[in-house]
Amino acid sequence: MSQLEYLKKITEVINKIGAEQTQNIEKAADICAEVIGSGKLVHLFGSGHSVLPVQDVFPRYGGLVGWHPCMDPRLMWSNAIGPGGARELLWIERQEGYIKNFLQSYNFQQGEALIVYSHGGLNAAPIEAAMYAKEHGLKVIAITSGENYKKAAPAHSSGKKLGDLADVLIDNCCPLEDALVEIPDYYQKVGASSTVAVITISQSIASETALRLQKMGHKMFIFVSPNVTEVPKDYMNEVYASYTETVFKNHNM
Repeated sequence: MSQLEYLKKITEVINKIGAEQTQNIEKAADICAEVIGSGKLVHLFGSGHSVLPVQDVFPRYGGLVGWHPCMDPRLMWSNAIGPGGARELLWIERQEGYIKNFLQSYNFQQGEALIVYSHGGLNAAPIEAAMYAKEHGLKVIAITSGENYKKAAPAHSSGKKLGDLADVLIDNCCPLEDALVEIPDYYQKVGASSTVAVITISQSIASETALRLQKMGHKMFIFVSPNVTEVPKDYMNEVYASYTETVFKNHNM
């Protein structure tokens, strides 16, 4: 039986993450468990397709209260072209100074953490999000392309790349061009890899964080599927209430 080319290639990426990034994922989980266990928040930020792992952590079946997605609609595609389209988004995320105007709506606190997603790690949005977090006493976990970090020249006026600002850097183990599958007679590959990779990393961090919190005796409120019949019918109201309390307790301006 033949093996589909993309499945073969993406399996290689996932296996490489498991072989090379386990320690970094564990370091990230240690930070996240300490933050959430103290009643504070782990913020999540990405732009473009890097918003997808932010959405996949919380609110998400299996996601627990303590993760805090920070999403700007102007940094998310809602259209291919025109308003909310790719050209506009790609321009905005490269503009220095923009992201501070977005993040100042949140009351980041010392002792919290920010996970920043960016395959390239060169655009202003992820770099300045990490800078803003460091200025406010947060630890930064960067999930990015290690190959890009090593080989690409900085594009930001600070001379920094995302990896330079990370307390923990996790390599998504994807190639520079992201896509994996070669097509005869084309220079461009198809089959993007980074979304699958970073969601795998994110759910590994989230799962390891939950295991640590359980050992710490921290009471977790976990976003649960309605197919889990063992939990009380009103349990999700408790999850929403816990999330609301945690966010407002820490982030009322």
